[in-house]
Amino acid sequence: MPHQGEILQEAIKNSGISITRIVDELGITRPTIYRKFKEDTLEYNFVKKIGDIIGHDFSNEFTTVQQGVLPLVSQSVTSSLNHNVTQKQGALQSADSDPVKQLLGLQMKYIALLEAYNELLLKVYGPK
Repeated sequence: MPHQGEILQEAIKNSGISITRIVDELGITRPTIYRKFKEDTLEYNFVKKIGDIIGHDFSNEFTTVQQGVLPLVSQSVTSSLNHNVTQKQGALQSADSDPVKQLLGLQMKYIALLEAYNELLLKVYGPK
């Protein structure tokens, strides 16, 4: 499976837009972008800017499985968050075919996900 740098390089190559144009618009050097092509994971903003330049949406290529787990997060934190999200979603599984109930169920899942994300941020970076 190619890593994010390789995916980025292939998308740029397929776009037909020159590396020179991309580095000029980003304000970086050619060696910098070539180093990025060798990296396993890339920053979201960097990928987004390149996607805007070449007219490509990387959301399909850069899935959560492909991005992996943050190196700062221990396995126990990840397990704890998964347990919390699953626990909060348990009550939402019984939504029937009513669109309003489905929408409310999705809203509750989204809120549970945001809460888990906030907990993760607090555990990784601490309170501010």
